[in-house]
Amino acid sequence: MEDVYNIIRNLEGIYSNNTSFQILKDFERVLDEINLYIYDNWFDGEVASGPHVERHWVTVRLMWSREKMPDPEGGKKLVDYGCKVGYIKSSMIKPRKIRKPDDLRPGTKKGKLDQEPIWIVEIKMPKRLVADIYSGYFDQQEEITEPTTTEADTLDAAPPETDLDTGAAADTGADVLDDADDLI
Repeated sequence: MEDVYNIIRNLEGIYSNNTSFQILKDFERVLDEINLYIYDNWFDGEVASGPHVERHWVTVRLMWSREKMPDPEGGKKLVDYGCKVGYIKSSMIKPRKIRKPDDLRPGTKKGKLDQEPIWIVEIKMPKRLVADIYSGYFDQQEEITEPTTTEADTLDAAPPETDLDTGAAADTGADVLDDADDLI
């Protein structure tokens, strides 16, 4: 059974620890690179706990509402890449929004706690898969280059220089170069 407060504490830990945040981004990059998000409802998952780093594995638990179960074909695709995937029916405890006096817990000013049915998907991913995808992404970023142009293209397209004081075309010496070609 999941608790909203535990999930919030986990997310605070991720954002306060740069290493956990980087690992979670790399984990998500793997899910994106293997095109997991094309399967129904995989995009809507939320982090319930993790990342938990072990010697050879990174484990993350994701959650969905019971009506939006992620497509099991996506889990099969993860298994093809060496991941271990488990589906768990669970519930999450959430405080009820207070709209009338019956929504309050007796003797308090806090809302009653309701159990919302959810799916938990635990993904245990090999560290080497995360590293391979990250190195491929890093290599791809290094290959991005500027478009090349030839000097002739840039010289022909340049407008004539003008003298800012008089507004007349400045003497660039181009006519001297034309006379030099006649001498040869």
